[in-house]
Amino acid sequence: MILIACVGNIFLGDDGFGVEVARRLASRTLPPEVCVKDYGIRSFDLAYALMEPWDLTILVDACARGDAPGTVYLIEPDPVEDAPQIEPHGMNPMSVLRLVKSLGGTPGRILIVGCEPAELGSEYDGQMGLSEPVEAAVEEAIALLESLWIKVV
Repeated sequence: MILIACVGNIFLGDDGFGVEVARRLASRTLPPEVCVKDYGIRSFDLAYALMEPWDLTILVDACARGDAPGTVYLIEPDPVEDAPQIEPHGMNPMSVLRLVKSLGGTPGRILIVGCEPAELGSEYDGQMGLSEPVEAAVEEAIALLESLWIKVV
């Protein structure tokens, strides 16, 4: 089984990338072995989902790495060793993975499909909607996800 865990905050501009990917995947027919969930900023929900024995978990999120906005990344994170930084109303995937480990879980293989953001609204002003380059990258990310689950199912 594969979990595609889409995360992000729709009120912070391009941070809603993962949520938009989940929304578009919801209208497609997926293999029965693929489960797509929109976790938004619900870090505890994602942590408890990762306690399940998934063959592969793919986190989908905005990832600022310094490339051009709209660049899609495939990242295999290093194993998580540190104590958790609990964020009940925020979503930091690496903190979630640390929380899973501290709860005694051992998530299987984790990949991240990320997109370089152009604009993230501030937590005070907010910003709705994706920028043009990030909006254009959603279909590229979905194609990458499909290529990944085809290799596993």
